[in-house]
Amino acid sequence: MSSSSSGRAVAIEVEIDRLGAQGDGIAESADGPVFVPFALPGERVRIELDADGKHATLLEVLAQSPDRVDPICPHFGICGGCTLQHLETDAYLSWKRELVVQALRSRGLEAEVEPVRPVPPGSRRRATFALGREGQSLALGYRRARSHDLIDVDVCPILSPAIVSRLPKLKAALAPFLGNRREARVGVTETNTGLDIVVQGVRPKETALAKLAAEAGKLGVARVTVGGDSVMLAPPSVRFGLAQVKPPPDAFLQAVPQAEAAMSELVLAGVGKAKRVADLFSGLGTFTLPLAESCAVDAYESDEAALAALAEAARHTPKLKPVRTIARDLFRMPLGPQELKPYDAVVFDPPRAGAAAQAEQLAASKVKRLVAVSCNPGTLARDLRLLVDGGYRITRVVPIDQFLFSGHVEAVAHLTR
Repeated sequence: MSSSSSGRAVAIEVEIDRLGAQGDGIAESADGPVFVPFALPGERVRIELDADGKHATLLEVLAQSPDRVDPICPHFGICGGCTLQHLETDAYLSWKRELVVQALRSRGLEAEVEPVRPVPPGSRRRATFALGREGQSLALGYRRARSHDLIDVDVCPILSPAIVSRLPKLKAALAPFLGNRREARVGVTETNTGLDIVVQGVRPKETALAKLAAEAGKLGVARVTVGGDSVMLAPPSVRFGLAQVKPPPDAFLQAVPQAEAAMSELVLAGVGKAKRVADLFSGLGTFTLPLAESCAVDAYESDEAALAALAEAARHTPKLKPVRTIARDLFRMPLGPQELKPYDAVVFDPPRAGAAAQAEQLAASKVKRLVAVSCNPGTLARDLRLLVDGGYRITRVVPIDQFLFSGHVEAVAHLTR
């Protein structure tokens, strides 16, 4: 290792040992690990250490990994959205699988983990942008890596072309919303009937909202919601199985339709021939509605607006088995063993924090089949440990690369008693 200094900045050469959980290269130093964004295992790199001595900026790759490839986005390395466009596909998917393997192993679980189900570029149907002023210019885009500065985005290879193609016109149409504010948050979701847009952090004049409503058709916009007030051209709609669901503004939706389809397939396989299923943390009915094509389903969810949309979709979809919707905060009031007794199978898909309290109750139940869905391998492993300690056996674990080029991975696990 060699070093030089200029002022307080320190430039050193290091060998990258491995990839960290967030996709940074990790070099071992006498003072512990150093995290180097955009560096790969086996590379020798020149870096500039941050003041904390634990993080660094990549200055130059001196010896390149054979797994390094050209990124597909011109913003890569500047934008803070993607961390691993520079890693060859097979190595990238192996790393994603290993995130799940290591999370399970950290809890003493040695279940077989299948290869990662990939998703293609250009498949993400929702994103959150910042709309703000950068100097004299207006930007609609993402944060610069390790910064609060904005990058104006007119191309994003992970996003649906239907969103990307409209970004320049959306920026112009939303500009009057800012008024004297420096920045606004703009959520954009592609639905079957057009873009569903939620703007937060501003209170535009009614004239600005009316002007956008008049232009919505040309922009391919189905609904715009600002400060809780919506202007709708056509009700946004998404399909789950046979059902068409009209989501409320800013409702949670799986990021990638192909990933959602893979997850639904695995959920259906996991419940097998169950006649009655509980879908916990059901949301809009991503799994409830496909399940209801073959079995009775009780959907539990704390978001009452999402639950109402699910119930409406179920009522208007012929040939479904009975669907009941129950408003319940499963973090505060998990279903106990007696309440779980009627179910042949249970599906649970909690937020990133996982479902420890509910997992403890499931572990004490007699439910024969469980399907766990999670976007956080760490909390999934914790919850699976509780279930295994309660007598369940993990029969299948499948990672899904829903969050392309990031350090996040979805996973579906099957358990039986």
